[in-house]
Amino acid sequence: MLATTMQALDTTIANVALPNMQGNMGTTQDQISWVLTSYIIATAIFMPLTGFVSNRFGRKRIFIWSVVGFTVASMLCGAAQNLTQIVSFRVLQGIFGASLIPLSQAVLLDIYPRERHGSAMAMWGVGVMVGPILGPSLGGLLTEYYNWRWVFYINVPFGLLAWFGLASFLPETKIDRSKRFDLLGFTLLAISIGALQMMLDRGHSLNWFNHIEIIIEACVSGLAFYLFIAHMFTHKHPFIEPALFKDFNFNVGLIFIFIVGFTMFSSLVLLPPYMQSLMGYPVIDVGNILAPRGIGTMLSMFAVARLSGRIDDRYIIFAGITLSAYALWEMTFFTPNVDSFEIIFTGILQGVGMGFIYVPLSTIAFSTLSPHFRGEATALYSLLRNLGSGIGISVVISYLSVHTQANHAAFSSFINPFNLALRRAMESEVFQLGNLQTLTILNAEVTRQAAGLAYLQDFRLMMWVTLAMLPLVFFLKPTPHQIKG
Repeated sequence: MLATTMQALDTTIANVALPNMQGNMGTTQDQISWVLTSYIIATAIFMPLTGFVSNRFGRKRIFIWSVVGFTVASMLCGAAQNLTQIVSFRVLQGIFGASLIPLSQAVLLDIYPRERHGSAMAMWGVGVMVGPILGPSLGGLLTEYYNWRWVFYINVPFGLLAWFGLASFLPETKIDRSKRFDLLGFTLLAISIGALQMMLDRGHSLNWFNHIEIIIEACVSGLAFYLFIAHMFTHKHPFIEPALFKDFNFNVGLIFIFIVGFTMFSSLVLLPPYMQSLMGYPVIDVGNILAPRGIGTMLSMFAVARLSGRIDDRYIIFAGITLSAYALWEMTFFTPNVDSFEIIFTGILQGVGMGFIYVPLSTIAFSTLSPHFRGEATALYSLLRNLGSGIGISVVISYLSVHTQANHAAFSSFINPFNLALRRAMESEVFQLGNLQTLTILNAEVTRQAAGLAYLQDFRLMMWVTLAMLPLVFFLKPTPHQIKG
């Protein structure tokens, strides 16, 4: 749990500290964004390695070395003096942190019997889900009252406690050195994932496929992935075993978790700028208003832990999708003057819904899978969630930008001397349509309203994507102990 929380927290905690880092190191906004990009790419590339290295060297040994490496890399990030150092240390942090979430999930699935997997996944899910939600709040507090370096130093006590617990209590798994390392397969997959993450991260700033870099990255990613699939089904000892995909529940779970990743972090990316730019909230207040979402997630996960084994997990997932979609539907009625209670209420609803989806989905996805594939499967499961998050964030940001421009053009057509309602509103000595100051004020208000509508259109898009998960519930098969019950 500590290792999971530590890694999950680091996906979002550094975001709010970027302006302070930029000022401290004297870099541009594009340059400082590599603090986030380098970590995300390194994590995505090395996450699929988890299954092989844990089988080859022992799960306990790899887990402990990952925790120690992640903690040391966090200290180095906090002590970095320039951009080159912090980006290099963030890459190191991503390499060591890549295996923490898959290994923690595999450990919990191993040490608990199948009938208690629901309770185990509920405990594990608290760290995975709540960490990214509380990251911006904690990062804002540490940056405001201490220093941006503390967003990295905060990992040290977590890392020490996790190391002590793992070294004291975690049993070692059986080491299997029979499988050879498929270097070509890993290289192709790493190139595909790395190019895709680069494209997603830089696409918005480079105007997507209007820039040659994005076209090259898309082509490289697609070609490498095609070669990886061809290699996987033709090589004697592929990097990822094709037999892994014979399990129907696991395949449906991969599609499901990809969509969950798409919707899970997208609203977290949209709400802070919505509240800051349109509603005028300071950073700390934004964090405090968004924090109850994490409380809703925790409460729902504790409820799932009690309900698991008594109620079919598919019913819980169905309820979670319905709650999440309803929360997003409510968010489509937001205005720049919306009450903070409404934001908190919809956030709690969405948090509860995501908790109802995430925990039973993790249980069902691995319920019929052979324990032999557990290391590879958990890494692949986490990878699909991360890729879904990356694609989701890129889509909603681009969708926001395009619709803001389209809405601005539509609203601007009403700003003309022939609009009688506008002329009546402007009939004063201060506001006159021919006055440059008046036009500037009008343009600012049109831009504000256009952006506000674009956010609502984004929320509606996420609502439809969430509802698209409903048919997948009917493809899931109940866990064996539930069939027996």
